Amino acid sequence: MAAANRSAELILSSPHIARSAGFEGTCIHGVNGEEVVTDAEGIAFVPNQDMLLVADLHLEKGSSIARRGQLLPPYDTLTTLRRLTACVEKWQPAKVVALGDSFHDDTAWQRLTPQARDQITGLMDGREWIWITGNHDPLPPIGLGGQVLDCLDLGPFTLRHEPMPGFGVCEIAGHLHPKARLVRRGRHVRRSCFAASRTRMILPSFGAYTGGLNVLDVAYHGLFDGRSFHALMRGDRQVYRIAGKDLS
Repeated sequence: MAAANRSAELILSSPHIARSAGFEGTCIHGVNGEEVVTDAEGIAFVPNQDMLLVADLHLEKGSSIARRGQLLPPYDTLTTLRRLTACVEKWQPAKVVALGDSFHDDTAWQRLTPQARDQITGLMDGREWIWITGNHDPLPPIGLGGQVLDCLDLGPFTLRHEPMPGFGVCEIAGHLHPKARLVRRGRHVRRSCFAASRTRMILPSFGAYTGGLNVLDVAYHGLFDGRSFHALMRGDRQVYRIAGKDLS
């Protein structure tokens, strides 16, 4: 009952949280005491900051792979941007932070089509936009606008691309493309997810051509205390909170 009352008080005290509570397909998780709304589309919204977070867009991954001789349909960037546009229109954030690997390589921004550039500048119009640098895109895109930072401290947590090992770190990051596997009655479900504890959240990759890494992989060791975390698994229309101990 106390938890229910606290949730009601939060919704009544913040118009941004009240707005997010009206959307289906979300799950609210606390990161160092800050409410973060996870959306089934794969983005996160921080109501008290009026801020949308997205990770690992990997724009122009298709053209990057094509340059190495493996041909893929060249539509990944426009598909990714259409999905992101829908998320921005849904949440109407004052600020958008892209958590690194927004571009698949150092020159990916040069290969953007005029249509893709127009979509990006349209998304930026009227709001603050921050590009966090990643391992794929350590250099800022030229001519697209927005602010470029290695990381961003926001009081309750730090926003960065690669999560930093250690249990005292309070952060929201990307990079690992988390995915979770759940087995029930002999049947299994494998979905991308938000990997989240009380002090850390790792966002799923958003790009159309990006894969995923199981949250029980050794790459996550040192980020969570054993299985003391939750996988916020993305369904088609809902985010499902699954305890780490229940994952396969």
